Amino acid sequence: MNSPGLRLVFAGTPEFAVPCLEACRTSGAEVVAVYTQPDRPAGRGRKLTPSPVKQAALAAGIAVEQPESLKSAEAQQALAAYRPDLLVVVAYGLILPRKVLAVPRLGCWNVHASLLPRWRGAAPIQRAIFAGDSESGVDLMQMEAGLDTGPVLLQRRTPIAREDTGGSLHDRLAALGAEVLTEGLRRTLSGEQLAATPQPEDGVTYAHKLDKAEAKLDFSRPASELERQVRAFDPWPVAEGEIAGELLRIWAAHAIAIDHRAAPGSVLATGRDGIDLACGDGALRVTALQRAGGKRIGAVDYLNARPELRQLR
Repeated sequence: MNSPGLRLVFAGTPEFAVPCLEACRTSGAEVVAVYTQPDRPAGRGRKLTPSPVKQAALAAGIAVEQPESLKSAEAQQALAAYRPDLLVVVAYGLILPRKVLAVPRLGCWNVHASLLPRWRGAAPIQRAIFAGDSESGVDLMQMEAGLDTGPVLLQRRTPIAREDTGGSLHDRLAALGAEVLTEGLRRTLSGEQLAATPQPEDGVTYAHKLDKAEAKLDFSRPASELERQVRAFDPWPVAEGEIAGELLRIWAAHAIAIDHRAAPGSVLATGRDGIDLACGDGALRVTALQRAGGKRIGAVDYLNARPELRQLR
């Protein structure tokens, strides 16, 4: 026997959360409101810009709430006034106090882009690539007061390929997140109570927020690590490194096994395949980069602009 209609409030902010909002809209549940972060300055003009989730909600005709915090009694009363059966949270960016977690009849669900308890926190997608993990995934989790500590309701897994970037894995996990949420809502709407599996105590790691200072490549490290750093930080914050005295954004590169005695960061060779830079172990072959004030270009175009480097073989 089907359960009565489900009143749902959705909380999310970035592009990653938009497929999950769409999954809620098409699930058969009633999305009565969307919570998202306040408009922030963006772009060269620093114009106040609505979040991707706000834009999607307005296009769908859903009421939008943008409190700076959910800690005040007023904000909590406003949420309670929507009488939600369930609050779905996807990359919202605000902490939910205990009183908020207690508002919905069925509690709060979170779609998190990692295989918990690995990579709790703000940047699980990039941290998984940077660390060299062989797989990632998404968890549908019942929220509790701790940071991503709640029991897991459903899970989807995906391998991390050597060519994956932060951007490509982000897009795949956003789609998987919508899939796992769709299944959870379908089963709940049919009257099923999802089994909640506590997270294991072993294997907890934290995915700390990305910092632009982390973008600088340290060529004394192994080339394999730098390759992962370049992939993880595409499209943001984008790795940075010097080539023959010029600081550049490094968009694409891969490690090559080569023995050398050159100083870290030295240009070993250049050619159609890229620019080989000496690392603590092996070399990093740079294939796409960006000069200050310029656009992303291939290594060959860069070498055409620096003919002194084209002599290196």
